[in-house]
Amino acid sequence: MKKNKNIGFLLITIIVSTIVAVPELFAQNIPIPSFNLEVGQSDNPDQVASALQVIALLTILTLAPAILIMTTSFTRIVIVLSFLRNALGTQQSPPSQVIVGFSMFLTFFIMAPTWSKINQEALSPYLDKKISQKVALERAITPIKSFMATYTQEKDLALFVKIAKIKRPRNLDDVPVWVIIPAFIISELKRAFQMGFIIYVPFLVIDMVVASVLMSMGMMMLPPIMISLPFKLMLFVLVDGWYLVTASLVKSFTG
Repeated sequence: MKKNKNIGFLLITIIVSTIVAVPELFAQNIPIPSFNLEVGQSDNPDQVASALQVIALLTILTLAPAILIMTTSFTRIVIVLSFLRNALGTQQSPPSQVIVGFSMFLTFFIMAPTWSKINQEALSPYLDKKISQKVALERAITPIKSFMATYTQEKDLALFVKIAKIKRPRNLDDVPVWVIIPAFIISELKRAFQMGFIIYVPFLVIDMVVASVLMSMGMMMLPPIMISLPFKLMLFVLVDGWYLVTASLVKSFTG
């Protein structure tokens, strides 16, 4: 009983101290930083250049999600996982947030060597002021182009080279970034749909078998999906489906 009284007294002391201290804390004159964005005339070219750099940085940050999707392995991974969910017939399980999050972390894992190379050859020298901004940008683009070229089919690249009406490139350096990105995307879409088809086949067989059995038993009013779903889940768990799908996705990039 005495112990409980001590605990109660301690809690009351903490609450009273908090009530007394908070007004004093807010009563202090704490400096608050201000931020002004103004448009006006300037006689200093450096100020204009700095403002343009800020605008360019904000534009890049706005386009960052699109850049992540277009130039990395994210497209193939998220499409294959979406096909897997549809093939299982589990509607919203796993949720879209889980699929996108898992796809992003797999993308970080697959792209780690490329981004590490960019950091070593472009970002770190630029931060150490050893190279200029233009040289850093050129060095940063090269590993990305090399990654995309590795998984871009020749006919897809030839298609956009023909549409762009540019000379036939002799090597990777002659291929503009705005040409290789759409070629890389349609190549990734094709591979993702191929993998999705392979994933669909065993689950489609189960649906057909269940539908045939129900029809032969005269239970045509019973939805086959209600009976086939447990069998598809059991098959997926028994073969360790998440391991197989993840391993196939990662090995399709790393070899």
